[in-house]
Amino acid sequence: MVYLPKKLGGLCQATPMRLACLALCLAFMLVAPVRLALAESEAPIINVDSSGYAIGRYDPVAYFTLGRPVRGKTHLTARYKGANYAFSSPANRALFNANPEKYAPQYGGYCAYGVVHGSKSAIDPQLWEIVGGRLYFLINAGTLSIWTRKKNSYIQTANKAWKLISKPK
Repeated sequence: MVYLPKKLGGLCQATPMRLACLALCLAFMLVAPVRLALAESEAPIINVDSSGYAIGRYDPVAYFTLGRPVRGKTHLTARYKGANYAFSSPANRALFNANPEKYAPQYGGYCAYGVVHGSKSAIDPQLWEIVGGRLYFLINAGTLSIWTRKKNSYIQTANKAWKLISKPK
């Protein structure tokens, strides 16, 4: 016969029901942290809002052509890799459609510095940089400051990390 400690000091007999409950609790304690860790890694490959728009509906081509963020219009859109992109002009939409790889943000539009650390983090569309003809976004001004110091090294690390964290589960 097996006895388990009773909450208030004595002993209680380990019935099959109590052992089953104990096993279930232990299993949950072991599985829950793993499941929570997987939940973050299961973020979509492209960073979209609740309406399916990437970059918070900013025009990805405008970062290249105007050198600044410009809000896109919902009637000027294109779909690429499962995300909707909005554009400020028909000309920008045409440029994107002709070469989406050139204009789509790196790492699915997630924070480039977050990807360095294996995370799919949100972005601020106002915090961006074009490096080597590629568009990168960051989450906040502090991260942008850190990023700019060693961006080429961070890009190499993020490229490797992205191959791992962007794989569909």
